[in-house]
Amino acid sequence: MGCLRLFRGRSGSKKQKRQEVSSPAPATALFPCSVVSAEARSVASLPAASASFASSPSVSEASGARPAASASSGSGSGSASSARSIPELYEARGAPLHEFGLRELRAATRDFNPLLLVGEGGFGCVYRGVLRLPGAGAGGTPVAVKRLNPNGRQGHKEWLAEVHFLGVVEHRNLVKLIGYCASETDRGPQRLLVYEFMLNKTLDDHLFNRAYPALPWDVRLQIALGAAEGLLYLHEGLELQIIYRDFKASNVLLDEEFRPKLSDFGLAREGPSEGQTHVSTAVMGTFGYAAPDYVQTGHLTTKSDVWSFGVVLYEILTGRRVIERGRPRGEKKLLDWVRRHPAGSDRFGDIVDARLEGRYPARGAGEVAALADGCLAKHARDRPAMREVVERLRQAMRHVEMDGGAVGCRGSPPRLQEEGATGTPEAEEEARAVAAEAEARAARRMLHLAALGGAADAHARRRLMLMRAAAAAAAPT
Repeated sequence: MGCLRLFRGRSGSKKQKRQEVSSPAPATALFPCSVVSAEARSVASLPAASASFASSPSVSEASGARPAASASSGSGSGSASSARSIPELYEARGAPLHEFGLRELRAATRDFNPLLLVGEGGFGCVYRGVLRLPGAGAGGTPVAVKRLNPNGRQGHKEWLAEVHFLGVVEHRNLVKLIGYCASETDRGPQRLLVYEFMLNKTLDDHLFNRAYPALPWDVRLQIALGAAEGLLYLHEGLELQIIYRDFKASNVLLDEEFRPKLSDFGLAREGPSEGQTHVSTAVMGTFGYAAPDYVQTGHLTTKSDVWSFGVVLYEILTGRRVIERGRPRGEKKLLDWVRRHPAGSDRFGDIVDARLEGRYPARGAGEVAALADGCLAKHARDRPAMREVVERLRQAMRHVEMDGGAVGCRGSPPRLQEEGATGTPEAEEEARAVAAEAEARAARRMLHLAALGGAADAHARRRLMLMRAAAAAAAPT
């Protein structure tokens, strides 16, 4: 249900927050920031208040190649000389985004009722609401309304950055921005963003919140693949390169069918221009997910996103956060722990999420771990590009299908192609039937997970109401 920067700071420690340093310098930790770096030139031209923001036209969802760019070793690639900037692409868009009035959004969220709160973070709070949009049914359209906290760590520039980027990009694995509100009141400026509502909250919720049932293996891989395709689109699917810079489980939203969509583009940056290997910028991101080379030098490339993706792949595989202070010594830092249990070793099964209860293909899990290790290579040049990441995830998913739905338990050899599949019409028909059954099973699981997630949300709301009633009864008259 949640949308955009939900429950910031939950990931292992209160210290695990947005971070910024004033200039690139060696560092082993990052520090909270208040706004996007002044270097974020892509938002500089937007008006400060109620401008008409242009929305994106239909951009192909296929991650097509960008125009020829100046490649560099280990940096991702530079932008083509003919590529327009984000502001230029933004101004070229046609119809404006919907501009909402503050009164309209108050009504949609019942005056920002705490019972409709679905997320809270450095930006502020996110509420569920219902708006009557053109073409919507009689019941209206469910939306997520993100309200800027004027006293929060993030500010007006980050709000503008998100409008800019989401006004340009359009892809099935990126959250859709519906509109905005920029209003001046007696209490100061009000800045809000309105997004499509994501019924199943975030990947973070389903991996780490024990109120939710464990995500099955095939659903985990589908989520990982969709998120990877979203990053690939940002890196290669537009005229210019976009570096996301804040990839983590809490920024991966899940719709009613558990399709993933990347959210929160406040830290996104344009990639390097032609002839450049990187963008030099103040270090920003979330502790534990930022690539060490970026933290130490301030040199930002697409391979910085690849590192973050590798961290989340291990979170998907293990069901553990990147940092968990409550774990025994040696297990507090996820990456240190998994390195002692490499894929292919007898100890590898010990790191796979116990909530899967062994229901995963051993070969596929090993391939996912090997891919995560490649994403976490020390040197950026040794990390795969997102195009390779997408292909390798698709290969790992094929093991799920050949095992008939993911029952390759620890130590049990999965059925492989070389064990008898001959490529005959009968074998191909059987493979298609197995794949269809796997898809049907995944659909049933998704519906079941959605129902259980809705029950957990209802229980949380009832508990909040009872606590408030008890507090009111105890208050002195």
